[in-house]
Amino acid sequence: MSASSLSRSKTHNESGRAHDHRNCGHESGVSDATPDAHDHADEAAHDHQRDHEHAHSCGHGHHHGRAHDDHAQDPADDGNHANGDGCCTPAAARFEMMGASTVVADGVRTPIRILQMDCPTEEALIRKKLAGMKSVKSMEFNLMQRVLTVVHAPDALDAVLAAVHSLGFTAEVTEPGAKAETVQHVPQKPWWPLALSAIAAIASEAANWLGQPQWVAAALAIMAVVACGLTTYRKGWVAIRNGNLNINALMSIAVTGALILGQWPEAAMVMVLFTIAELIEAKSLDRARNAIQGLMRLAPDKATVQQADGSWVEVDAQAVPVGATVRVRPGERIGLDGEIVSGRSTINQAPITGESLPVEKAEGDQVFAGTINDSGSFEYRVTAAASNTTLARIIHAVEEAQGAKAPTQRFVDQFARVYTPIVFAIALAVAVVPPLVMGGGWHDWIYKALVLLVIACPCALVISTPVSIVSGLAAAARHGILIKGGTYLEQGRKLTWLALDKTGTITHGKPVQTDFELRAEVDSQRCRTLAVTLAGRSDHPVSQAIAQTPDARSLVQLAVEDFAAIPGRGVRGVIDGVQYSLGNHRLVEELGRCSPDLEARLDVLERQGKTVVMLTDANRVLALFAVADTVKDSSRVAIAALHGLGVRTAMLTGDNPHTAEAIAKQVGIDRAEGDQLPEDKQRVIEALSGNGAVVGMVGDGINDAPALARADIGFAMGAMGTDTAIETADVALMDDDLRKIPVFIRLSRATRTILVQNITVALGVKAIFLGLTLAGLGTMWMAVFADVGASLLVVGNGLRLLRK
Repeated sequence: MSASSLSRSKTHNESGRAHDHRNCGHESGVSDATPDAHDHADEAAHDHQRDHEHAHSCGHGHHHGRAHDDHAQDPADDGNHANGDGCCTPAAARFEMMGASTVVADGVRTPIRILQMDCPTEEALIRKKLAGMKSVKSMEFNLMQRVLTVVHAPDALDAVLAAVHSLGFTAEVTEPGAKAETVQHVPQKPWWPLALSAIAAIASEAANWLGQPQWVAAALAIMAVVACGLTTYRKGWVAIRNGNLNINALMSIAVTGALILGQWPEAAMVMVLFTIAELIEAKSLDRARNAIQGLMRLAPDKATVQQADGSWVEVDAQAVPVGATVRVRPGERIGLDGEIVSGRSTINQAPITGESLPVEKAEGDQVFAGTINDSGSFEYRVTAAASNTTLARIIHAVEEAQGAKAPTQRFVDQFARVYTPIVFAIALAVAVVPPLVMGGGWHDWIYKALVLLVIACPCALVISTPVSIVSGLAAAARHGILIKGGTYLEQGRKLTWLALDKTGTITHGKPVQTDFELRAEVDSQRCRTLAVTLAGRSDHPVSQAIAQTPDARSLVQLAVEDFAAIPGRGVRGVIDGVQYSLGNHRLVEELGRCSPDLEARLDVLERQGKTVVMLTDANRVLALFAVADTVKDSSRVAIAALHGLGVRTAMLTGDNPHTAEAIAKQVGIDRAEGDQLPEDKQRVIEALSGNGAVVGMVGDGINDAPALARADIGFAMGAMGTDTAIETADVALMDDDLRKIPVFIRLSRATRTILVQNITVALGVKAIFLGLTLAGLGTMWMAVFADVGASLLVVGNGLRLLRK
């Protein structure tokens, strides 16, 4: 088996016999393809296949499928698997195992990990290669995780893998049913070839400066180029063969031209500096990548689980089933999501929410993977497998967000595709036109053209955007803000209006019953029982306030038939053959039960900031219940911060207008709308969106869903432990603190500032050195420093967002 095999799970060594057994219980298959120099994209899956089944003592099987070809092996494939040829793959990295292929409407959706792909250079090369295949429907690139997701025809996977392999890349897919696990890839390259190259390049420069024979400088320069530049030449040849002018192709042409012109020391030093810069750039990119991988390490690998005989054993957290009982000691990190069944403690939930203030937890409370048990000891029942914890879903959502290109990134990519060919054409014209038309010297003008080739690569421009966006997403995640893509991170700075639900968003969402009044000559105990019975079947905070009064515990709930929730109004049901309703002012009006006396009483209570619901039968209002909620202190601070950022606020609530006005006045909200049904909230969002305004909506309930969907940015409150919020919201706040929204807006503005700075630097440096070169003042040294220096500047600038 060749070292450059296409692997379908674990990487194997060259002998094909020694497997990596660090993680037993998995299945993998390895196919080996060696296509010729021709384009076999759609024909690469030949019939010469042999399948092997291996059984191993640790209980896992490997399935090997090898596709042979009679042509010579592509030289670009040599050694890829062993050393990881990607321009940005200097050190070992950890990745989550990808999902297996899934069937979608257009075909089959397959994630493919390509170990050498983490730069826009590789993305462009792969995109162009696969775009010409009719069997490939669509492609999504996640450079941070080095994953390409392809939607392809059902029988085209082998052809896709072979096409990727023909570019000199190692591709991995996960077999169906393979166990999810963390895998380690991309081994570190040896440092000595680069050190040898640097010494040889310096020696070549010294020999030239000291007047040594030309062959001495030439030999040292060639040694330097060979020691560190073969990878660049190999990737440059693959790029040129596939019609792609990337940095490797341009650098290969430039260095070769310098050698032909006899610029020995300069050619050697350019290649060495380029290789060093690639290494530094790679380490900088790894910082952005590791910001997300740091989340993966929050959850411990082990958990202490109760066995069938009552004993406690420490086992792999990945193997703990739902329903198992886990014990947590003081100071330990919690390994899985669950519900406390015995004991109590304070828990630091900062890894999830961004807030370090410990939270009291007792029996019946939820705990989350990655959080820290401060003081007590407790036992909890596991409610989610390791791959489906809140932390795991956060990581998955951030990784998905990283793969989605922001508007600025899409623009930069489109610009780069036009920019490079144009500059290459200018370089070609500079090399040919002056000598032919103006009688210029060939040597001087070809040298200027070579300098232009080095300047032509838009690496700094292309890489500046994804690094900044990924750093911003990672910084937000540390604050407990889950942003579902660069689009929303960029758009946040434009927010002009923010609409908010009241209950649970501005207020604590835990109202208490303050008043009870009979409105008819009926038994008060009977009225309380009816109200508690109906309210107990609703999850609305106002209903819960009635159902959970101290008196309610002593009441025996009645049987209810035909129970129904009436959105924005209340609930109804049949008890003992009579239909009762428990609802707000709107419902009572629609039922025709209002009277001037009742209206006057409601007005008094509502002006006190109370929410009133009434119990009615078929003919009259039997009793009213007043409920009051308290405003969060953090809401006042958040609204003031939003106003300071120039964002206006509106509160949309199903409560009565008087209560809405009272709460809005307490908090300082600009506009309050009461009696809002779900469709009413949606209409308000549409109205606010007029004249190009960017509107956000904050909510936490099903009644807010239409408005959240209509808003430019939908914010979900209290997403910790809520599957729907994490999956559907544009921005999910992991707790109920509104102060995170000003943090999000500031982060969005900081991201925009850095993006503008990076693009300005990348284009500005190119323009300056382009002018210097055409004026005869530019050298290849200067061009390399301009290219790699600008790349390092924009990457370092983008990484500043990690500290926000």
